[in-house]
Amino acid sequence: MENIFNKKFWINHWENDRAGDTSEVHKGFSTSRYWDKASLSYNRDEGEIKSRRLDKTISCFKTSQLLFEGMRVLDIGCGTGMLSIELAKHGAQVVALDFSRGMLERFKADTPSKIKDNIQILHEDWFAVDIEKNKWENAFDLVIAFMSPGVSTPEAFFKMMECSRNGCAIRGWASKSSSPIVAELWKKIMGSPLKDKPQSILYKINLLFSMGYFPEITFDTIHWDQMVSFQDEYDRQVAFFQKVSDLPLEKIKKVVHDHLEPVSDNNMILRQQQGLTATAVWKIPERRTSG
Repeated sequence: MENIFNKKFWINHWENDRAGDTSEVHKGFSTSRYWDKASLSYNRDEGEIKSRRLDKTISCFKTSQLLFEGMRVLDIGCGTGMLSIELAKHGAQVVALDFSRGMLERFKADTPSKIKDNIQILHEDWFAVDIEKNKWENAFDLVIAFMSPGVSTPEAFFKMMECSRNGCAIRGWASKSSSPIVAELWKKIMGSPLKDKPQSILYKINLLFSMGYFPEITFDTIHWDQMVSFQDEYDRQVAFFQKVSDLPLEKIKKVVHDHLEPVSDNNMILRQQQGLTATAVWKIPERRTSG
C-alpha cells in the first residue's frame, strides 16, 4: 500500500495508460485541425457556457487567494478565452496560449477592447514551448489548464507547475458519456463498441497527493444539447477520426456523411454532451521541483 504515496507509482500508471479506447479518443482531440473545426460552434450554446461554471471558478480562486489585482496568469489551452477574459476583468495580466488558430480568432473577437492590453494571446503548442527560453519558470501567480490536451503527459504537467510561484488549477473529465454520434461512428469506423473511460485527471490528483500537495477538488455534472449545422458536425467528426483511424480519408468521409445524413433535420444536427468534470486548485507555498 505504501507505493501509492510514491510519486513514481502514479507517473508509471499514467504513462502505462496508453492502451484502449480512451488513449485513442485523446489522439482525436489532440490536433489543432480538430479544434479549428470545433471553434465555429464552441461556447456558443447557453448550456455549454453554463457548464464552464465560470462564477464558481472565480469564487474558488478568490477563496484560495489566487485572484488579485496585477497578478500574472498563464492559461494553457485557453480555447475561446472565456476564463482568461474573466480573469483579466478582475485585474489579472494574462498570457493565454492555444495551438488552434480557430479558437484564438474567436478569443480575439470576443475580447472587450477595455481589457485587450491585459491579455497576451499566443499561437503555441504547450508541448513545444520552451519555458526556460521564455523566462516563464516561477513567473506566474496562477497557471491554469482547463479541459486542455496540453497537459496530457506527466512531463507537460510538471512543466506547467514549474511556471507557477503561487498556485495552479486544472480541470478535466472524471467521467464521460460519449455522444450518440461519436459512439455510432466509432463502431462503424473502428469496428468495435467505444469504451472511453477518461481518468488522466485522477492520475494528476493522486500524483499531487503523493508530492505533498492537497488540492481543493470539486466535481460538476455536465449536460447540454446543442444544434449545429450538418457541415460543422461533419468537419469535426472527419478531423477526429482522421487521427484515430487507419482508414483512407475518403472512406472516413463517406462513413461520416452517410451516418449524419439520416439524423440531420433541416441540415442541422443535435450534439449532446454529458459527464462529470473534476477541478483541482492548489497552492504552491514554495518552489518545488518535479524530481
